[in-house]
Formats: sequence, C-alpha cells, structure tokens
Amino acid sequence: MTAIATTFKSLPFTQFRRNKHFYLWYDGVYAVILAAALLAFRAVEYKPIVQTWDVRLLALLPIVCHIQILCSVWVHNCTHNSFPRWANRLVGELCGMVVLTRFASWEIIHQRHHRYSDDVERDPHAVMPSYWKFVWHMVVNVERQLQQQYMDTFGDTPENRRHEKVRALVSFGVGVLLVMFWYTLLGPVVFFMLFLPATVVGILHLAHFNWSTHDAFSPTQNFRPVNLDHGFYWVGNRIWHGIYFHANHHKKTGLFNPMKVDLGLPITDPAAERAEFEKNQKR
Repeated sequence: MTAIATTFKSLPFTQFRRNKHFYLWYDGVYAVILAAALLAFRAVEYKPIVQTWDVRLLALLPIVCHIQILCSVWVHNCTHNSFPRWANRLVGELCGMVVLTRFASWEIIHQRHHRYSDDVERDPHAVMPSYWKFVWHMVVNVERQLQQQYMDTFGDTPENRRHEKVRALVSFGVGVLLVMFWYTLLGPVVFFMLFLPATVVGILHLAHFNWSTHDAFSPTQNFRPVNLDHGFYWVGNRIWHGIYFHANHHKKTGLFNPMKVDLGLPITDPAAERAEFEKNQKR
C-alpha cells in the first residue's frame, strides 16, 4: 500500500528518472485497465445512452470544446503541482485520458519544454512564424522528443534505442485502446458528433496557445514567453485560469492562475510591437 500511495503522490517524470522501464509499466497498467473495461462492456452488452443521430446535439459542441480545453489546462496545472498534492496525479490521469495523451506523456514533454524553452532542437514545440507549420511540427516532434528525453536520461546506446522503439509501439497500441474505450463508452453518435470534433479543436487550441504565448507574432522573431490579455486572449484568461499570462507562468511555474499574481512582467500587445518595429525600420 505504501508503494501505491507513493506512486500516486509522485508525478510521472519523477518516476521516469528513477526507473528506465517506467513507461512500459505505465502503459502496461493502462493496457490492462482499458482492455478489462472493453471486455466488461462486451460482457454486459453495454449500450450508450445516446443511440440516435440528432443534429441538435451539435448545440452542445461549444460546451464540450470548453471542457476539452479545460482538461488540457488542468493537466498542465497538474504537471506543476498546482492542485493540492493529493490531487495532482489523480486529476492529471483523468484529464490525460480525456485529451488522449495520458498524463505521463504530457508531463515529461512539458517539463522538457520548460528546461529547453525556445531551443529549436530540444524544445518539443519551439515556435516558428507559421502557425500551421508549427501545428505539424508539434504533432510529429512529440515522439521524437520523448525518445530524446530517454536518451538524455539513460544514455544514447543501441540497447536504449531498441527499448524506445518497443516503447513507442506499446504507447501507440495503448493510445488505440484509449480511443476504443471512449468510442465504446460514448457510442458512435456522441463520439463522432461531440468528442472527436472537440478533440480536434482541443489540439488546435493547444497548439495555438503554445504558439501565441511565445510571441509568434514578433516581427523580429524574438520568440520567448509573453503575457497576452487582449481580445480573444482576454476572454481565455477569464475562463481558463489565466493561461495566456505565460511569461508569469515561466517565471513562477507553480501558480494555478498566473493572471492573478503581479510579477512585474509586462503584457505584450503584438499590434503595438509590430508598429514600433515598423517605425524603427523607417528611421
């Protein structure tokens, strides 16, 4: 019981650094739980609540998108122990299932982002001027950076490279099981009309959040964490715990709502920044 309690009080990255086989154990537990759930659904002949296609369900899509994004925000907060200590692992795992990444992948990648912020080679989502190129790079770079984190921690050896190839296949398989779990639980109607679209919106929003809060609009491409609080970002800060006060977050990572703490860091206005740049170019 002590070992189990310690597991749920520790964040995945802490356990990862102590055990080179952590990820295989982590994914293995998920595989057993998800497979058991799918078998249970089949055994009891489970039927989802909504079984009829109804266009009126789309009225719920904005709410579901909000919940999807909020789960990403909460996973992010869990990676920095912003919830009470007993709650971080539990909330992180539950929300990680909703956003389909699982908590360990999210946390390990995010800790690497903070360590190598805006490093083109080592930041899992280093910013570039084009948003859509950034989206593609972020998606394909996550697995590469997970493997690189393993090499950085345990050494770049042929054995460890083989280990990571196996781990990547196992992780992909567990990801498929997780999608099957949600499809079975929600049923095809809710899955395709609400869950899947909200997941796509959540991924695009997460990419835009990372892109915009590292000053992707900078005319000099001086990419670094910034605070944004105008237009859409003003609204986002009030419904998603101040997430666009990203410079504050990088300065003091444990803040649950970085908007509510004055750290003396400015709010960036991209339009004013560009106007100042153009003015200086004319001199």
